[in-house]
Amino acid sequence: MWKKRTIAMLALIQAGLLLLVGRLAQLQLIDTESFANHNLIAESVAQRTQELMIDDGRGSFVDRNGKPLTKRYVPSLVLFPFLNTMKWPIEQIARITGVAEEEIRRQLERANGPFVLEQDGEPLALSANQMKQINDLRIPGVFAVNKQYALETVYAPHVIGFTRPDRELLRARYPKRPLPPQAEAGIQGLEKAFDEFLLAEGETKLLYHVDAEGRPLFGLDVKYNDPGNPFYPVTVQTTLDRDIQQEMERIVDRYGLKKGGLVLLDIDTNSVLALVSRPNMDPRDPYKNRGAENQMVLPQIPGSIFKTVIAAAALDEGLASFGTTFDCSKKIDGTTRDEEHDYGTLDLADSFAVSCNNAFATLGKELIRHDLDAFETYAEKLGLYPTAGWEGAVYHEEHFRQFPEERKGTIWHDRRDKRVPLAVAQTAIGQKDVRVSPLGVANMMATIARGGEALKVRAVDQVLYKNGTTLFSFPSEPVTDKEPLAPETAEQLQQLLRGVVTKEDGTGRRFRSLPYAVAGKSGTAETGKTDGGGELINKWFAGYFPADRPKYALAVVELDRPSGRTVTNDVFAAAVEALYAYDKNEQT
Repeated sequence: MWKKRTIAMLALIQAGLLLLVGRLAQLQLIDTESFANHNLIAESVAQRTQELMIDDGRGSFVDRNGKPLTKRYVPSLVLFPFLNTMKWPIEQIARITGVAEEEIRRQLERANGPFVLEQDGEPLALSANQMKQINDLRIPGVFAVNKQYALETVYAPHVIGFTRPDRELLRARYPKRPLPPQAEAGIQGLEKAFDEFLLAEGETKLLYHVDAEGRPLFGLDVKYNDPGNPFYPVTVQTTLDRDIQQEMERIVDRYGLKKGGLVLLDIDTNSVLALVSRPNMDPRDPYKNRGAENQMVLPQIPGSIFKTVIAAAALDEGLASFGTTFDCSKKIDGTTRDEEHDYGTLDLADSFAVSCNNAFATLGKELIRHDLDAFETYAEKLGLYPTAGWEGAVYHEEHFRQFPEERKGTIWHDRRDKRVPLAVAQTAIGQKDVRVSPLGVANMMATIARGGEALKVRAVDQVLYKNGTTLFSFPSEPVTDKEPLAPETAEQLQQLLRGVVTKEDGTGRRFRSLPYAVAGKSGTAETGKTDGGGELINKWFAGYFPADRPKYALAVVELDRPSGRTVTNDVFAAAVEALYAYDKNEQT
């Protein structure tokens, strides 16, 4: 009996040893690079490696003047902690940098790995001459390098977007492309649109191997790991102006605009100078409080802003002139008296200035009888609809979009409504199913200011190689292949928009005293009810300035605001004043 037990025990021990040997063989010989989705060789080396990231390899963004928007590069001094165990010319480094020897030693003693020398809590910024002097000394563990740092200020987060580590998403997007371990995927905004350009070729880092006590394992050689590609990473040069963007953000927050924002365009280049969306987005937690939504590229109810389209169509089609009169004592059904807004009989210019609903309801019905597709045709000619952002062919992608979150606007959900007079009237004043983006509204104003030429809106001018040469540039593109608005119609629209500000009862008379002459249109759209049964509205003002030599187009909207006091006009006026001051400063 005991013999059988002994044999069984020995057999179990032998089986256990075989399993152990098999497991060791699997770990060290067979699956060393793919065990449980881990590269054991790489991780073993990593345990004995200390490294400092110099550059993560992903491309970056700059504004139109070359100012960084996402990360900066600081000429920095990197020191390795093994310097504590050797004699090295610390006095020379102290002399070159101006940092006391005692301070350098103090930072070395508390370091657990390679680090950047600091002064007053900030990375010590070296001059080009200091960098050369330090590197010419060839001291092991002492390097002067251009170190990458994320900017503390987040600029235009809804335009730039954000990234996150997502290996599965990257593999799905780029199944044949080698991916560095720390590569991140662009999730939103320009980070998403330009992800293929920006994707890291590899990281740049300094590293060395240590033993269990942190001493150099293979001597004092520090390895400089660099992809060595002279063309990457790229830089995406946006059309944003960093200083203007910052000021527009301050203005929106100063007046407490909680939902909505503004779009500011450069009229000559039809490009975004600044874009602010609220609720604000924290890139570290982008989806909190729906902050990731860019309200400026999403369709919103425009209200009377849409009357600009009706005026353009009626004038261009010869269905109205400045002398055409309307009964502005009636509501949009043409029969019920409007007790709240009884303006009597007004001509087209005055009707537009006071935003008479019945005038544009009447014109809208005449337009649909004349051409069932008139609303869509002229909204497109003005660059308002269906989208406004730059879209075109970029290498293998035929429909590359600079604003990946932009959604198409709508004018009609049901074409049968074109046969229903009340539905036509409601649509003509920008209610019912009309939805357009603030980006589109700003583009419409830029189109009119330019004399009727509708262009796609750009947020990026060009993509630059690492050496500064151009990889790809984004030319101005027409919005539509339809015949553009007649120049004389655009001129008439300019007069109508200016009258909104200059006329005694104009809805934009608040802006008469601004340092730049403004032309524009207001809009108030009913969007729903508050919990207490009150009205929720979208409050707009959009226009361009200076009126006599247009430079800027600006759309401001406060969304889903309880009816009453809104801050739209305050924000618009403050933005005009800030841009006037900015231009004055640029001229001096």
